[in-house]
Amino acid sequence: MDTPKISMILFLIAAFLGAIGQYLYKSGAEQAGDSISSYLLNPRLLAGVGCYIAVMVLFVAAFKKGGSLSVLYPIYASTFIWAAILALVVYGTPIKPINAAGMFLLVGGMFLMGK
Repeated sequence: MDTPKISMILFLIAAFLGAIGQYLYKSGAEQAGDSISSYLLNPRLLAGVGCYIAVMVLFVAAFKKGGSLSVLYPIYASTFIWAAILALVVYGTPIKPINAAGMFLLVGGMFLMGK
């Protein structure tokens, strides 16, 4: 079964939102105190949860359009690439050559899984 391009695009958007959710979790954790209410009422943590809810909605929409798990889930693995780019932009975390090699392998694997 061929995977529709719209399903792949929805998974790519989900991957980007997943990376934003990870950033929001990290930045929210940096702002949170020691009380449970500082977690539950933290706007960044709540926005991170919102990102992950959006990811699940996009998953369902993509699957509704059709497509193979073996094609779509490797696309979602690009979350790690988006997260590394966000970390570089927001925190100045360098992307080392070994990280770039891993990203290259990840993209190569996504390509091969889609074949």
